[in-house]
Amino acid sequence: MVNRILKHLFAHPWQLRSAFPRATLDAIEAAIKASETRHRGELRFVIETALPVHRVARGHTSRQQAIEVFSHLKVWDTEENSGVLIYVLLAEHTLEIVADRGITHRVEQHEWDAIARSMQTAFRKGEFLQGSLAGIEAITQLLEQHFPPGEGNPNELPDRPVILKR
Repeated sequence: MVNRILKHLFAHPWQLRSAFPRATLDAIEAAIKASETRHRGELRFVIETALPVHRVARGHTSRQQAIEVFSHLKVWDTEENSGVLIYVLLAEHTLEIVADRGITHRVEQHEWDAIARSMQTAFRKGEFLQGSLAGIEAITQLLEQHFPPGEGNPNELPDRPVILKR
């Protein structure tokens, strides 16, 4: 627990800027925009440097935080319940994928976990852009299978990655 608290306490915004500079954020936004033309799902990409220490001390996990962010950003608020959140917590080097109920009925959790593990592997190597783009592509392929594009395919959620500050 102490190590976890220290990770969050000493996480700094420069880590986020180093891992996800503006060019990387722009590339992620473009990949999401292109992805959403290939299916009826909606993607959100969120990066958070660290959680407040008091929440970490109470045992708040990255998964719990991802679910809260999913709700706060209204990723669930799509016509077909086809929103997917990619949540990155830099302090712990964790990545969570949260899918809305319309997708969870069709895509097994182990498929999301495999994509998250693949992205985390790239991130551990410092390949944040490559890992992000590969993850978005893998999610796109799943959504193409289960939510192929239809007649009307409105962009229901913003494509720009969200940076959460402590």
